[in-house]
Amino acid sequence: MRETLVLLVVGLTPSLVGEHTPHIAAFAKKGGQRPLTTITPAVTCAVQATLMTGSLPSRHGAVANGWYFRETSEVALWKQPERLLGGEMIWEAGRKRDPEFTCAKMFWWYNMYSTADWTATPRPMYPADGRKVSDHYTKPGALRDELNAQLGTFPLFNYWGPTASLKSTEWIVGATGHVTQTRKPTLTLAYIPHLDYDIQRFGPDLTHPRVQRSLRDVDAAIAPLIESAEREGREVIIVSEYGITPVTDAIHINRALREAGLIAWREEMGREVIDHGESRAFAVADHQIAHIYVRDPNDIPMVSALIAGLDGVETVLSEDGKREAGLDHPRSGELVAISRADRWFSYYYWLDDEKAPDYAATVDIHRKPGYDPVELFVDPAMKMAKAQIAWKIGKRKLGFRGLLDVISVNRTDIVRGSHGRPTDRDEDGPLVISSRPDLLPDGPVLATRFKSLVLDHVFR
Repeated sequence: MRETLVLLVVGLTPSLVGEHTPHIAAFAKKGGQRPLTTITPAVTCAVQATLMTGSLPSRHGAVANGWYFRETSEVALWKQPERLLGGEMIWEAGRKRDPEFTCAKMFWWYNMYSTADWTATPRPMYPADGRKVSDHYTKPGALRDELNAQLGTFPLFNYWGPTASLKSTEWIVGATGHVTQTRKPTLTLAYIPHLDYDIQRFGPDLTHPRVQRSLRDVDAAIAPLIESAEREGREVIIVSEYGITPVTDAIHINRALREAGLIAWREEMGREVIDHGESRAFAVADHQIAHIYVRDPNDIPMVSALIAGLDGVETVLSEDGKREAGLDHPRSGELVAISRADRWFSYYYWLDDEKAPDYAATVDIHRKPGYDPVELFVDPAMKMAKAQIAWKIGKRKLGFRGLLDVISVNRTDIVRGSHGRPTDRDEDGPLVISSRPDLLPDGPVLATRFKSLVLDHVFR
């Protein structure tokens, strides 16, 4: 067996590899590069599940970054247990070939209660006083303290939100290097999130100084991992999940459903909270895809026509369309909407911003019933933002309850990049770069074939 390192560099595309990524470009020139034919939806949890299992959402069940749990009438995104997935994982297939095969899974998703040998993933602590405290979860548990001793506490607030930055990527790179050196896993899977932030903020614009800087930063951050792998004889694969396309604004799909009288809500302390269990139809919005859950099958044609007529919607999949896309799983909505390349779906369901739920203006990825990229920005209308944020955080540290309400509830136009709909051109989509060009196909790598490609690097 040959030890193999897989670096998942989110948002990296062939069009972004070049002047601002000298180490990645040199690595691609020495090895080989191919487009990756990704899946629908091209979002983190779904694509990573396909890369790990070699199957489509119809088999592994990750139909998006979250879905409606019909048993509890609740929407939940970013759930972590690996047990939510069906299918055989890469490392499980590797152990069948050689019982000595081991795997370190560093910050890939579905990373709790994993069958991999070593894992690490973001997992904040939530004390009863309402705080959210930076932390991460590992297998075995003692690895958490070991990584904290080496690198300090995992910088959760630099992993997502307005302060998302290179700091979290550098921590993950450091943790990956430590585990690789101390455990010598056969396969190491490392998630490199940094590039994703600024391309969603500013779009995939190579002329933008912030995008250029992000490319240089992520290139420099992973260079030591590539260099040590080459020095020590490990194979290296760089892969990305999706390409991010320029967007102009959101499609407010749930507002359209509400105006049609299909969404139920209740008022709590003057704010409107969606009631999924009582709604006739609602959407779980996730970037450029939305699962629409329709309680009464007789309403499906009417809801489909309503959604198809919204400005910015490219297509609406029903049973046949879901089957063709590999999304025919019980967790999927009765309908699945896909936006045009220049738009994305918001989760917003309120019609009056004064009645928006209290979590709308906060970074709260688990409470919001849909993905919210506006969390990457401080509210542009916030005056003296840094001082206000420092004051709010200071009060919380002193034990005072209060919302960290720093996110806009009406400025979806500030988001400049999105994904979920496979890109029209290969150069704008995801890629695979390998130290073993002889193992790459002549054309694009299918996402469903990535698992076998990784195993080829280990065993051939």
